[in-house]
Amino acid sequence: MTLKNRRAFITGSFQGIGLGIATALAREGASIVLHGLSDPQTIAKAEQQVLAAGASAVESHVSDLRDATATEALVAKILSSGPIDILCNNAGVQHTATIEEMPREKWNDIIAINLTSFFDTMRLILPQMKERGYGRVINTASVHGLVASAAKAPYVSAKHGVIGLTKVAALEYASVGSAHSGGVTINAICPGWVETALIEPQIQARVDKHNGDRVAGIADLLSEKQPSRRMSTPDEIGQLAVFLCSHSAHNITGTAIPIDGGWTAQ
Repeated sequence: MTLKNRRAFITGSFQGIGLGIATALAREGASIVLHGLSDPQTIAKAEQQVLAAGASAVESHVSDLRDATATEALVAKILSSGPIDILCNNAGVQHTATIEEMPREKWNDIIAINLTSFFDTMRLILPQMKERGYGRVINTASVHGLVASAAKAPYVSAKHGVIGLTKVAALEYASVGSAHSGGVTINAICPGWVETALIEPQIQARVDKHNGDRVAGIADLLSEKQPSRRMSTPDEIGQLAVFLCSHSAHNITGTAIPIDGGWTAQ
């Protein structure tokens, strides 16, 4: 259990990619701090999943990351009971519309949650990582941090911003610690299509089109963007996060790593 005695805070982790990352870290023995906006039943299910995976402890926090003051209070509460070794910024929202039709409040919300909240947690948590000479920040970006799609202006802007923020932070903390301590690294993961509940309606529509053949339906859905025509799973994203937390990854920092079946290779 390579992350025993490590404590990980994952935003947006009651389901989807965030829960996949939390579960993968839990398998390595990490103590898990879950976070998001959800109902008690979903939260309890997430806690059970990470405990069953092997987490040494689990706690959950509900807060709105659009509120910087609330985020400061949240991080202070989390740090009051111990340091954070691993920060995974994963919270995100989406709304699709052309620029001329995009509601201004949707721009504000997407930028606040998908980008500004990453800055807030990093500025509050990185200093205590620096003190110990070990820390891992893993930011969930997207292929849309590397390329664009129509009708996603705020999302694409935020995800490009996450990659830029990741690079700046990586430079600022690159010399912290040593190979022995593990250093402080900051990286971004850039998923393409990932099989989550959020996109299940899109999957099911294509499955129905192919007479119930799920593999064919997914291949049809992905054919426009992802050459592999295979989706990733949240657990696969989590496995990359585990590697980035390892001692072997002490010199991997400032990267944006696609998991996109060749999408951004085109």
